[in-house]
Amino acid sequence: QVQLVESGGGLVQPGGSLRLSCAASGSIFNRYAMGWYRQAPGKQRELVATFTRAGRTNYVDSVKGRFTISRDNAKNTVYLQMNDLKPEDTAVYYCHADNPLAITAEYWGQGTQVTVSS
Repeated sequence: QVQLVESGGGLVQPGGSLRLSCAASGSIFNRYAMGWYRQAPGKQRELVATFTRAGRTNYVDSVKGRFTISRDNAKNTVYLQMNDLKPEDTAVYYCHADNPLAITAEYWGQGTQVTVSS
């Protein structure tokens, strides 16, 4: 069954904003560290922002000050608010759930395309 469902991607002009959402099943949301990765054409997938299991947040340097990861525990949803978007932010964005102690150590969403272009 589908465990992580992303939404919110699209086409935006440079300087614009988008908010990505990732709805997770409760069994995952409460036991896994949630985060966002992205993969641009011809590049490796990279971590963008994540919650640690201790509840702290980590960001890749290139998005610090522009992107914010947040969560709504009542909705089992994690968000990625992306402001001041740049063409180099163009990528497929993936929701990720991580728990190396679980039988299934990680889950990936299906990906949502974000294109920043004028």
